[in-house]
Amino acid sequence: MGISEAATTSDDKTNGSATTTTTSYVVRPPPIAASLLETIGNTPLVRVPDRALPEASRHATVLAKLELQNPGGSLKDRIALHMIREAEERGDLRPGMTIVDFTSGNTGIGYAMVAAALGYECVVVMPKVRSMLERYAICRQFGAEVHLVNPALGAPGAVAYLERLVAEHPAKYWWSNQLANADNPAVHGVTTGPEIWEQTGGAVDVFVHGIGTGGCVAGVGAYLKAKKPSVQVVALEPSESRVHTGAPPKSHGIVGWSPGIHATFLEGHGRPAAELSDAPRGVVDEWGHVATADAVQTATHVCRTMGLMCGPSSGAALKCAFDIAARDDSNGKTIVVVIPSHAIRYCAHPLWGATMKEANAALPAGDAPCTDKEQPVLLWDSAAYVEE
Repeated sequence: MGISEAATTSDDKTNGSATTTTTSYVVRPPPIAASLLETIGNTPLVRVPDRALPEASRHATVLAKLELQNPGGSLKDRIALHMIREAEERGDLRPGMTIVDFTSGNTGIGYAMVAAALGYECVVVMPKVRSMLERYAICRQFGAEVHLVNPALGAPGAVAYLERLVAEHPAKYWWSNQLANADNPAVHGVTTGPEIWEQTGGAVDVFVHGIGTGGCVAGVGAYLKAKKPSVQVVALEPSESRVHTGAPPKSHGIVGWSPGIHATFLEGHGRPAAELSDAPRGVVDEWGHVATADAVQTATHVCRTMGLMCGPSSGAALKCAFDIAARDDSNGKTIVVVIPSHAIRYCAHPLWGATMKEANAALPAGDAPCTDKEQPVLLWDSAAYVEE
């Protein structure tokens, strides 16, 4: 359903008078889908309004690609479906087998959703950290099993665990291996990239995205540069863990970014850290970085200024996009930034810390509903809340 600004008149059935409004609703529903999986992709591209932009950034256009509107709630629905379908075509994945992979959560949810829709068993391997809470629950709700592994061992430890699991039961498990599966960047080259190109009418000048597996940066970057070589691709990492420029992996709070290893799909993979720098290489023109605190602040800001409730990685990407838009040479340019997922699946993350503390004070666990009709109507006013 789209909305256009146009005067319209409708009958008011209450008093018989005519009511004039300034907004009319134009209904353009998509056709009936034969499967939930057909609704993956073709996500909206939305202009970030001036009220959400820093004043210095308003001489450029910032467009947000709302991947949170995929049915599983994130960009990763695309790669989950594509890797599974391609594996079926090759005969690598057969009926009765179980899909398994390591993920920081969103890809795991995509696997669990697609597996449920297609009738496969699924095992999602993720680090045992509190910020995985919602992802754990969502995967389980889809019927997938979840294996929690030691976060101190990072992605290499999880990969080693998967290698042993699959080696012990080769006929049972199909390991999708999102970190190295070429079908990951491929799907972005045939869906996400072309969508951005069509939606902008080819007017895109800068593409901004964070590095998780690197698949979206690689796939979209290659597609857009093939269509328009002047497009600048900005790949992002946490300021605390700039692995792709040669820094050692460190702890950070931008969930989904920087699993501690260089992305297979981006040039520089396999090189010693001493040979890496922030110079352009491959499809990447700029290796940007954002601190966790700035990611949280920006995600909160756009939630309250444009109604876009997005996760910490989205906040980080938007922060970088705003900074690029503020540059002198960005005047009149169009910057596209991916919004990978919705904030609602990060309630255990510090992004929600203050809000959840207040919510728990307002509605404490075990607190029975009031049954005393003599009590006041208003029992809590958030405006009066003072954090202890």
